[in-house]
Amino acid sequence: MIENVVKGIRWIPGRDKFLPDSHVYVIGEPESHDLSLVDCGLMEMGSYKIEALESGGIDLNHVHRLILTHTHMDHIGCLAELLAVIPHAEVWVHEAEGAFLERGDSRIVFGNKMFESMLRTQYAVDENSFTFKVHRKLTGGEILMLGGVEIEVIHLPGHSCGSIGLHNRPNKLLMSGDTIYADGAIGRYDLYSADSGELKRSLEFLSKLDLDILLPCHNRIVRSGARPMVENTVRQWSPILGD
Repeated sequence: MIENVVKGIRWIPGRDKFLPDSHVYVIGEPESHDLSLVDCGLMEMGSYKIEALESGGIDLNHVHRLILTHTHMDHIGCLAELLAVIPHAEVWVHEAEGAFLERGDSRIVFGNKMFESMLRTQYAVDENSFTFKVHRKLTGGEILMLGGVEIEVIHLPGHSCGSIGLHNRPNKLLMSGDTIYADGAIGRYDLYSADSGELKRSLEFLSKLDLDILLPCHNRIVRSGARPMVENTVRQWSPILGD
């Protein structure tokens, strides 16, 4: 299933298994033949995401890049599956986490030892499962033109060191990764490379944006009226997150 959000941005909802499976967003106007996928999903979810793309009339030859909001398992787990079908696609990720991927350091992917043990038991994960070539390392502040859609990259550390958001100013739209969700929820800050103080600062930055549409990577999306929801969430969490 794939749904239109605004012109040039579409949504494939995740299919939660025993862990949450991230949504995938498709950026780019169809006639541009220059499409980007934002995030991937859990291990073994690649075929579902490919099927959703193809059933939505998307030519996989037009998918030129996979942009990761961060590299936790529920966002990167099926990256290898997608690249097997779309081998020409580039991988773009923030430089802080791109360095981990290129040297095969999976500490951010798993988050902690408990998750690592559980996931290695559940899936066939070897030492090279999360070693990838990163074609572009983002820093934050880039203004990208992706298939006719203008996107600003925002570095939002806190949930992980290289978390990013993708901001489309014309539609007052934010793809927030796991930094902030709808209905008062935020990303956890107890995993490897997370930091509650940085998350607080990232949330406070988002609360100052003029937002109408919020597209997190889990749970429901907000098609209008996002700004007061974001402001209320930040107001609620700031005292808890401390300095």
